[in-house]
Amino acid sequence: MAFESLSDKLQSIFKGLRGKGRLTEADVKLALKEVKMALLEADVNFKVVKNFINSVQERAVGHDVLEGLNPAQQVIKVVNEELVKLLGDSNSELTFRSNGITVYMMVGLQGAGKTTTTAKLAAKLKKKGKKPLLAACDIYRPAAIKQLQVVGEQVGVPVFTMGDNHKPVNIAKAAFEHAEKNGNDVLFIDTAGRLHIDEVMMDELVEIKNALKPQEILLVVDAMTGQDAVTVSETFNEKIGIDGVIVTKLDGDTRGGAALSIKAVTQRPIKFIGMGEKLDELEQFYPDRMASRILGMGDVLSLIEKAQEVFDEKKASEMEKKFRKAEFNFDDFLEQMQQVKKMGSISSIMKMIPGLGNQLKDVEIDDKELDKVAAIIHSMTKEERANPDILNPSRKNRIAKGCGRPVTDVNKLVKQFESSKKMMKQMAGMMGGKGKKGMKFPFM
Repeated sequence: MAFESLSDKLQSIFKGLRGKGRLTEADVKLALKEVKMALLEADVNFKVVKNFINSVQERAVGHDVLEGLNPAQQVIKVVNEELVKLLGDSNSELTFRSNGITVYMMVGLQGAGKTTTTAKLAAKLKKKGKKPLLAACDIYRPAAIKQLQVVGEQVGVPVFTMGDNHKPVNIAKAAFEHAEKNGNDVLFIDTAGRLHIDEVMMDELVEIKNALKPQEILLVVDAMTGQDAVTVSETFNEKIGIDGVIVTKLDGDTRGGAALSIKAVTQRPIKFIGMGEKLDELEQFYPDRMASRILGMGDVLSLIEKAQEVFDEKKASEMEKKFRKAEFNFDDFLEQMQQVKKMGSISSIMKMIPGLGNQLKDVEIDDKELDKVAAIIHSMTKEERANPDILNPSRKNRIAKGCGRPVTDVNKLVKQFESSKKMMKQMAGMMGGKGKKGMKFPFM
């Protein structure tokens, strides 16, 4: 997972600070020396690390921090705030033209995931009511045009192409005219990547930029390439000028050095991050939320947003009523499980819950277990799913044979389901509030 190695090291350092009670200036400096090493091992740019540590130390060894009620917590607060500043202070939204067609020019090296990211971004804007068009301007890479057509079809966004016998700048111009005629209000130019930066490539990009005057030039970089991604960002910004960066494959980069360095080196914001191969796994980048994840504090806001994206509001309301009446059955359970799976892996969801991700760090959470549970429920009859109370030993044996699982698994699921139902009934009573003044959940 993203930043996993760095996050583990930082949490270990801060755990040592918390255990000391009172802190001296020497304690803080020693801890920051360890933080420095952790950042360098995470492949963060050396100058960025140096400036970051200096900023933290300047604030953290002050009288207010060391003499405060909880100095360790104050130091962590300073680190968090400086980390947010390093990542970009606030999230950077895409900008749109006030009238006419908004053009986004997508640039980057080959293999960074530019074409797929272009489709992901177009899909996001389509959900917000925009009418995007994708323009296939990569005439060099074999099957690049076909790839854009495939991903475009998957997200339901049209693709403009003229084949590979025309100059990219002419394709881009024709795509703009096509967008005007067909009522598209957003145009994505998928430009050609190269295996490395060269002058011919840059000249071509400048030509397209001058011809279409894009609203934003978005650079797509691969997090897995570490400091190379930072160098690429710096070069593209110097040569053609970029407005923002999209960091892909961050889910597979346990170090995270590129994401932590790009803003400081280029002074250009990270706008989105790719957290998986699926076409809906592109997240808006929030510096404060990412800093919170890195420091093991969870990310509740992103969790809520994920839930809002996948959960049907009407169904959620109906489910709440069932919770209150304790009418929850196996059909409801299966439906909820399918909705949760749309949010991503269970381990990634757990990491967003403050405190829980750290507790479950060494626990293996197998998403396939959910498939086993689904197989058991699918082996039940419609009547059994709707009324679990009729599940006698004979029925359980038949269900076990039907799904190819031992009967102990069926018994375990039924027992867990019954316990959950009892808990829901108790919660419904507490949430009702009648005659229960002052009752609160333990975590409230």
